[in-house]
Amino acid sequence: MHDSLFEPLRFGALEAKNRIWMAPLTRGRSTQPGSIPNEMMATYYRQRATAGLIISEATGISVEGLGWPAAPGIWSEEQTEGWKQVTKAVHDEGGQIVLQMWHMGRLVHPDFLGGNPPVSASATKAPGHAHTFEGRKDYEAARALETGEIARVVDDYRKAAENAKTAGFDGVQLHGANGYLVDQFLRDSTNLREDAYGGSAQNRTRFLREVLEALVGVWGADRTGVRLSPNGETQGCDDSNPAETFGAAARVVEDLGLAFLELREPGPEGTFGNTDVPKQSPLIRDIYSGALVLNSDYSAEQATADIEAGRCDAVSWGRDFISNPDLPERFRTGAEIAPNKGVPQSWYGQGPEGYIDYPKLGE
Repeated sequence: MHDSLFEPLRFGALEAKNRIWMAPLTRGRSTQPGSIPNEMMATYYRQRATAGLIISEATGISVEGLGWPAAPGIWSEEQTEGWKQVTKAVHDEGGQIVLQMWHMGRLVHPDFLGGNPPVSASATKAPGHAHTFEGRKDYEAARALETGEIARVVDDYRKAAENAKTAGFDGVQLHGANGYLVDQFLRDSTNLREDAYGGSAQNRTRFLREVLEALVGVWGADRTGVRLSPNGETQGCDDSNPAETFGAAARVVEDLGLAFLELREPGPEGTFGNTDVPKQSPLIRDIYSGALVLNSDYSAEQATADIEAGRCDAVSWGRDFISNPDLPERFRTGAEIAPNKGVPQSWYGQGPEGYIDYPKLGE
């Protein structure tokens, strides 16, 4: 079934064995203190190595950028060593994995920063609550990055990219979506700057471009990708003209010749966020000539239709991969797609339950 999902896909220097990709999923299982990847995480990713490409969970590039309990990092030698067992596990099973690089910006609670405020494009405050080691707390106001500080943050991305190469990843993906730091620079509700990084859509893409240039300098464009969320509000981050903003962002990605671009695009009836803002993927498809990957509430049937119609080149699944480590085989055979259990607690718990205890077909 769904033959087009099982066609190989060449993107940049890599080739995916199928079009069924594993989306990035924060799971909160790293070893603390230190945000260090561990053997349990290696098992989790090994189990899912039949994906055409695994995009790792969001991974902090620096202490400043990570504000999620037990999420992993990639700034220290210990973290880099921990990731080596993950990449080896995936490669031993014939899979491929890229690292998603994460700076949360204003969504880092001061508890993670020794009481200091988080940084963002502008001095704004996110709505809602942060997850901390002491429970949920209100977000606090960020301070705007000074123009002269931005090069330091870009360099943090570059160093983390070098660590990802040492750790054995096949490439990297910049997390530019979901209201985190890159998104905070892109959208006009959170970017109120009056310098070269604010104002016009072209200026607001400057930070995106500089970070991507740093990643390309380490990995090459043919092993670099980015994730964007171009339609609708996310974590208080929104835009008055998404076509203009994300058209400009797509032109940056095209100019740099990136290997792949993943878009999270919920619809009006999305099961994890919903919006009436039109999807921007048709516009972006006209601008960007690389591998376009779509995400959010896809069935195998819908994915097959969109690939065959040329609307995208691959589709990424998140929650279905949590509870179905052999998701491609289930799509191929038409087997039942098992639901997640004990959610949302099991998504982010510390133990193996709801993480590495989902069986494959026949187990």
